[in-house]
Amino acid sequence: MKKLVSTAFASLALFCMSTAALAAPPIKIGALFAVTGPASFLGEPERNTAQMVVDEINKAGGVKGRKLELITYDTGGDATKAVQLANKLVKNDQVVAIIGPSTTGDTMAVIPVVEKAQVPLISCSAGIKITEPVKKWVFKTAQNDTLAVARIYEQLKKERKSKVAILTVSDSFGSSGREQLKAQAKHFGIQIVSDDTYGPKDTDMTPQLTKIKSAKPDAIICWGTNPGPAVIARNAKQLGLAIPLYMSHGVSSKKFIELAGDAAEGIRLPSGKVLVADLLPKSDRQKGSLLAFIKDYQNHYRAEGDHFGGHAWDAMMLLKGAIERGGDTPAGIRNALEATRNFAGIGGVFSYSAKDHAGLTKDAFTLVEVRKKDWVLVK
Repeated sequence: MKKLVSTAFASLALFCMSTAALAAPPIKIGALFAVTGPASFLGEPERNTAQMVVDEINKAGGVKGRKLELITYDTGGDATKAVQLANKLVKNDQVVAIIGPSTTGDTMAVIPVVEKAQVPLISCSAGIKITEPVKKWVFKTAQNDTLAVARIYEQLKKERKSKVAILTVSDSFGSSGREQLKAQAKHFGIQIVSDDTYGPKDTDMTPQLTKIKSAKPDAIICWGTNPGPAVIARNAKQLGLAIPLYMSHGVSSKKFIELAGDAAEGIRLPSGKVLVADLLPKSDRQKGSLLAFIKDYQNHYRAEGDHFGGHAWDAMMLLKGAIERGGDTPAGIRNALEATRNFAGIGGVFSYSAKDHAGLTKDAFTLVEVRKKDWVLVK
């Protein structure tokens, strides 16, 4: 009888624990993406990927038996709106962490909000100022423009090209890239013979390219996000410029090739490895994650997973690991994120620390080139 009673109590306890787990409220994660507006080519795949990852985590039982709830808002690429929505996520939705925003400008705008509220933010934007200097509650998954500039300059040095013209967009992303292009030039023996800008909404950069042509550079480096760089590519082709053209990682997707058309042929840029995952050696630590992400995205959305969706994949998976190790409080998540080491994701192999909330090295980038309307590795 004692054995039966003991068994009954054990079964009842197990049932109660299971019921409690099922009844536990979801862990709320906030997301800010530019799903509409000029930066929608960033925000849409990020939104899609984040939801895809959350759905798969929940399907597998959640995190420590608790489901995740993703609360996503569209910033439209508007910094003022991003701040309003960040406050809404913190105060009304009471999220324990936020991923995004999609752009450097939006991210810089919401940093004071999350720092004051002490809620961890994992940005999907590239600007180096997001994490340098280090902010206690702010991390990022997009590769720093510092690393992207170094990857281009390394290639130019290898090819003994020293005279460079730079053409950068006049927004936060472009300004950050311009700073790095100028700051690193001397180290690589690069001389900037032309330094010009264009507006985010400009539709003809022929005047700037004509000026660049007269400077006779060995290469042109354009720093911006779509659609501007595609316009520059088409204008360069119309002018018959036979000068190697490099773009930033801000156009690292098939969308750029679609927008630039035949003018994209031969253009090079630094990119995360997702664009050329199938060409990577089996020994590459990221290859498994890359191929799984590409397959999942194709199955869910009948489209190719790209560099930008990868930033959201990394953010969600890093959060999952942080919650597993540090619990579901903002402070616990923040501390666990900072302790993350050797996480092989889509954008690279992440190792955060108290002095580094970007977590990547130059190995996160590979140099790719457009050939026959597709990306290939530059050997």
